[in-house]
Amino acid sequence: MSKSLRLPEKWFRRGLWLVAVAFAFFLIGLGGLVVGNLPRVEHTQSVEDFIPAADAQRVKAQRAQAQAAQRQADKARDTAQLQFDAQRARYQSARETFDNWVATRRATARPEQDAELMARTQALDALKQAENQARQALEAQEQASLAASQAVAHAEAEQSALRDAAQPQWQSAMRAIELRVFLYRLAITLPLLVVAGWLFSRKRRSTWWPFVWGFIFFALFAFFVELVPYLPDYGGYVRYIVGIVVTVLLGRYAILALNRYLERQKLQEALPEVQRREELSYDVALERLSKSVCPGCERPVDLKNTEIDFCPHCGIGLFDRCGHCHTRKSAFSRFCHACGTPAVKAVHTGPAAVDASAGQVEPPGQAV
Repeated sequence: MSKSLRLPEKWFRRGLWLVAVAFAFFLIGLGGLVVGNLPRVEHTQSVEDFIPAADAQRVKAQRAQAQAAQRQADKARDTAQLQFDAQRARYQSARETFDNWVATRRATARPEQDAELMARTQALDALKQAENQARQALEAQEQASLAASQAVAHAEAEQSALRDAAQPQWQSAMRAIELRVFLYRLAITLPLLVVAGWLFSRKRRSTWWPFVWGFIFFALFAFFVELVPYLPDYGGYVRYIVGIVVTVLLGRYAILALNRYLERQKLQEALPEVQRREELSYDVALERLSKSVCPGCERPVDLKNTEIDFCPHCGIGLFDRCGHCHTRKSAFSRFCHACGTPAVKAVHTGPAAVDASAGQVEPPGQAV
């Protein structure tokens, strides 16, 4: 159709398509905000909401108590570890000092140092006993820490068991929420599709077609992006069933539309040529001719063949001759492309009638 449009009209149409896209863009943005806020309508639930309150509080209290005991036991164990390390270091230092002193005594062999040897040995034994006591305290704290850790693990295991028991109820509730949110989306999207279908069938060629097409783009985006991905799964059954239903509806619409079109074409082709030409608009005729199809029946015709003046399928005149210069021209042209003479409407009943009105319209510049 672009070949039949005036140059400014082409640019205006391109601009209007930009208007349609911009209108669809802003509608999509607004619709995305509305649809994105739909999940907020439903209360967000967690698995803990489906655990019995008494059991949840009991396990929570046990876990908190066990964790507090574990923290206290860990602190006490760390303190005992530090004390044990200090006692062991003190003993090791004293042992080294004692060993050095004993080695020196053996070298000198002085009997008067026997009393000091006994005193040093007793002091070293006291340090060893303190180290042993620190080790026992550390082992006791490690045992207490282990018991506290086991208590925490037991509380967490019991809490996990309660969560596992509540999991089916939570999943069922989440599916119900997803279904309700989907129904909210459907309640918004379905009317948009209905309105878009009505606009497509009735208003897509109207004066306000940019807004019509913008709304259609918006409705299609809402359906395929805001609705289809959120279809409930149910093992895939819903998606396939919806796909089958949509395919059947679209196929049925296409089949009925094709049958209506063929019926209209049959009725149109049965009308006289003059009436068919009057009902055929100039722009539509040029659009079909640019696609090398007959403007009357829309069947392919070799328009480059100079021997074809009439459609071999429906008989409508495709080419005639100028009444002034007798140049072969398109029967749907308003002016002769050779001399500019306005075309004369004539009843075409065959090739002999092409020049029936020749000479009735005088060319420009020759009127007396």
